[in-house]
Amino acid sequence: MAHFVVVGGGQAAASLVAKLRSEGFEGEITLISAEPVPPYQRPPLSKAYLLGEMEEARLYLRPESWYADQGITLRLGTRVTGVDPRARTVALDTGENLSYDELALCTGSHPRTLPEEIGGHLEGVYSMRDLRDADTLAPEMQPGRRALIVGGGYIGLEAAAVAAKRGVQVTLVEAAPRILQRVAAEATSDYFRSLHAAHGVDLREGVGLERLTGTDRVSGAVLSDGSEIEADFAVVGVGIVPATALAEGADLEIENGIRTDEYGRTSDPHIWAAGDCASFPHDGKRLRLESVGNAIDMAECVARNMMGAEEAYAPRPWFWSDQYDCKLQIAGLSEGYDAVHTRRGEGAAVSHWYYAGDRLIAIDAMNDSRAYMVGKRLIEAGKSPPPETVRDTAVDIKALLKA
Repeated sequence: MAHFVVVGGGQAAASLVAKLRSEGFEGEITLISAEPVPPYQRPPLSKAYLLGEMEEARLYLRPESWYADQGITLRLGTRVTGVDPRARTVALDTGENLSYDELALCTGSHPRTLPEEIGGHLEGVYSMRDLRDADTLAPEMQPGRRALIVGGGYIGLEAAAVAAKRGVQVTLVEAAPRILQRVAAEATSDYFRSLHAAHGVDLREGVGLERLTGTDRVSGAVLSDGSEIEADFAVVGVGIVPATALAEGADLEIENGIRTDEYGRTSDPHIWAAGDCASFPHDGKRLRLESVGNAIDMAECVARNMMGAEEAYAPRPWFWSDQYDCKLQIAGLSEGYDAVHTRRGEGAAVSHWYYAGDRLIAIDAMNDSRAYMVGKRLIEAGKSPPPETVRDTAVDIKALLKA
C-alpha cells in the first residue's frame, strides 16, 4: 500500500491531505507537524485571535478527530530533521525514519527577524507567524502601554490596529517612502494611512529603525532620522522568507522558495511542494504567493498530481486584511500596473482597479465586497471593462461583468 507523507501544520498541509482522501486515495497518509496542535489557520492570529475574539479551537482547520476518522496519521510536536530522496525516507527528531512513496513539503515560511546587533535579541521583541507568537504577544497588549511596530506591510498594520484597539499607544515606522509600497498603489496607502491616523497611530514613513534600546529588555528605539522613542514592546513585521531548509538539505532546486514545475513537483520526481514555500512557473516567470487562497488551491492541485493527474496549476490570487472596521479584499496581482482607477461605493466603500495598459489585473476593495466579487470574476475571466465605466458610479457594478 502506498504511503504519502506530508510535512507542515498549516493551510496547505491540511488541504492536501483532505484532498487526497476526497479524491479517493486509499493508501496511508501521515501528516507531520512540529507544532503540538492540529493544522490551523494563520491569518486570524494577528486579527481576531490576538484581540481575544476567537478561541484557539476555532483556529483549527479541522478537529483532531477528523484526521483519525479519515485514516490520516497525525504526528504532532514532531520535527522532520532531514529528507533522504534516494532512500525515500524522512528522519524525525524522535530518532525514527519514515519511508514514503510520495512526499509533499508544505513547510510554509518564517518571519524575517531583526539582527542581534540592533537589538533583535532583546526580550519584548516579537514576530507574528504562529500560535505561540500570538500567545506570547497577547499579554503585552494592555491599555496605556507603548508599542513600536517595525514595518508598514499588512502584518505590521494589522498588529498596529489590534494594539490601538486595545488602548496601546502605537508608533509604526516604515523605512520605505510609504506604507504598503511593495504591494499596493498610493491610493490604497493613503486610505490606510488616514485610517490609522484616525485611531491615534503615530505613523512614520521614510523612517527606518537604527537600533532598539535596552539592556535585557527593549525600552525604546533610535530611528534613522535621529529621533528616539520609548516602547514597552516591539512587533517586527518586515516580511517573511520561505522555509526551504529541508529542501536544501535534500539537494532540491531552490529559486525564491522550493522550485517546482507546473504540477507542483520539485526537482525530485517523488517530492512535491505547495503553499508559501513553493515557487512555480506562471506567465513566463516564476511566482511564489503568500496567501490562504494559493495554499488551498495549489495543495489541492498537488494532491491530485501525486495521484497521477498531471494537472497544471493555474493560480487565482486573492488576499484580505482586517484593520479596525475595514475589510480589505484583494484579487489579482498588481505587479506591472501603469494606472489605477477609483470607484466609490455606498457610504465609505471604495475600490481601486489596477490596469496594465487596457488590461484589468487587480483590485483593492475597502468595505466593498460587491466590487471585490465583480473584480475577481472579471480578472479570472480575462475581461477588462473600460476604465471610464469602472469609475462611473451611475453604472451598476454588476453591469461591468458584461463588458
